[in-house]
Amino acid sequence: MQKGRSSLCRQRLYSSSMAKNASRKHKPAAALKKARVISSKKAYVGPVFWVTTDHVLEPTGVRVRRDVVQHSGSVVVLAVDDQRPEPRVLLERQYRHAARRFLYELPAGRIDDGENALNAARRELLEETGYSARSWKRILHFWASPGFVAEAMSLYLARGLKLGMAQPEDDEVIEISMIPLRKAVAMVLGGEIQDAKTIAGVLWLDHQQRSARP
Repeated sequence: MQKGRSSLCRQRLYSSSMAKNASRKHKPAAALKKARVISSKKAYVGPVFWVTTDHVLEPTGVRVRRDVVQHSGSVVVLAVDDQRPEPRVLLERQYRHAARRFLYELPAGRIDDGENALNAARRELLEETGYSARSWKRILHFWASPGFVAEAMSLYLARGLKLGMAQPEDDEVIEISMIPLRKAVAMVLGGEIQDAKTIAGVLWLDHQQRSARP
């Protein structure tokens, strides 16, 4: 009996030690130190983004190699026509080679060097669609694919729209349309809209509309 109790005691002590180690391993990131970049080397430089190979000591204590697509950041525009009982959302349809298909998207683009996000949003909306807006508000800020892409996106709500002349880039062939919000939500839920930033914007607007109803 004494031997059995001793064995049981050792088992409990072992289980307690394992639990403490697991707790340390999964300690919340906010309570840990910042990551330290040991070395960073540019592996590729292109006109829109560049890639770095980083050796990093992460807050978890793990030393790893990370290949990161570096990016100056992007803006997304949720342009809304609210002159009717049901708001309409301005959507673009264009071919995306990386996805190998045509996608419905909100107007969006890269922030140029020396440009702030709001000015970039105004420029992209005008260039791609011809629209300008009277009212602007940043509503969301998120990371496109933080596993390996350092691209932060700011999503702006644009109201008071006025149509002008679009000024697309030479390689941009864009169809634009005003889609009623209810239909846009159905396109998201039905898988017709597959672009993540557009899904975020459409569902945000739908939530706001539902919250405002009595």
